[in-house]
Amino acid sequence: MRVFVTGATGFVGWHLVEALLARGDEVRCLARPASAALLDPSKTEVTLGDLTNFDSLRRGLAGIEAVYHCAADYRLYVADPEAMYAANVEGTRNILRAAAEAGVQRVVYTSTVGALGLNADASPADEQTPVGLSDMVGHYKRSKFLAERVAEEWVSKGLPLVIVNPSTPVGERDIKPTATGRMILDFLRGRIPVYVDTGLNLVDVRDVAAGHILAMERGRIGEKYILGHKDMSLKAILDSLSSIAGLPSPRLRVPHWLPLAVAAADTALARVRGGKPRFELDAVRLSRKKMFFDSGKAVRDLGLPQTPVEEALGRAVRWFRLNGYVEGRAA
Repeated sequence: MRVFVTGATGFVGWHLVEALLARGDEVRCLARPASAALLDPSKTEVTLGDLTNFDSLRRGLAGIEAVYHCAADYRLYVADPEAMYAANVEGTRNILRAAAEAGVQRVVYTSTVGALGLNADASPADEQTPVGLSDMVGHYKRSKFLAERVAEEWVSKGLPLVIVNPSTPVGERDIKPTATGRMILDFLRGRIPVYVDTGLNLVDVRDVAAGHILAMERGRIGEKYILGHKDMSLKAILDSLSSIAGLPSPRLRVPHWLPLAVAAADTALARVRGGKPRFELDAVRLSRKKMFFDSGKAVRDLGLPQTPVEEALGRAVRWFRLNGYVEGRAA
């Protein structure tokens, strides 16, 4: 199959491209000139452009049968959010319009569990948990929530589209890295002396890539599927990293107001001085709720694999160590 992938240089997108190539698909990737060097031209065809350039999307989709739209501006701190909405919301509108005009057979749109609802009692939420724009914390979640609405609009217009909502992917080759990758790095560097009472749903990034392909093959048009696996408290995640990396896990739990105050001050300082805060306010605000999810629908309907997340955490730790992200005892 001839497929088009946006976000191929990102964490999930890179693993998706590798999985597509392994099964023999012909892969064409959208990339900006500055990031095109991250792709192997001997394996994939590269189309230069971006989501805000409709003509580049039209050119890239010529002769394409299926589209994986994985690209997103994923930052929890933005001094000027306009570019984020342009990429995540209007960029999604552009790529789906181009896909419709090209007559592609199928589209998989990569959303996030951050655009879904949460249960007040911290029980696992699913695809049907009620949610509204007012529930979204920060510009990233708001932009992805709005982008999902754009995807649903195009389904109503007849575009054969399936939505996937990855939870928190972990694994090797988190180059940038993602927020979760930074957490793993902070642990390896000894920068997490305390923890708060929160939790995440972790999933192997390879399983997320497989889930995209399964959604393309088996997903029902207009449906959404949570690509996740294991709900874990932050303390359990840090204890698992401790066992894998041979480093001590923090023992002291602190109330949420303490990191919230530190992040608020750090973010305010970053706005004055410029640059990025070390402690992102939206990240701390998000930690006030446990992000627990039920991926049963994807397991039942798609056959989503459920690789033990400890294996993925182990690969992440090894990759960061082998690629110079940590030094000294942690390496």
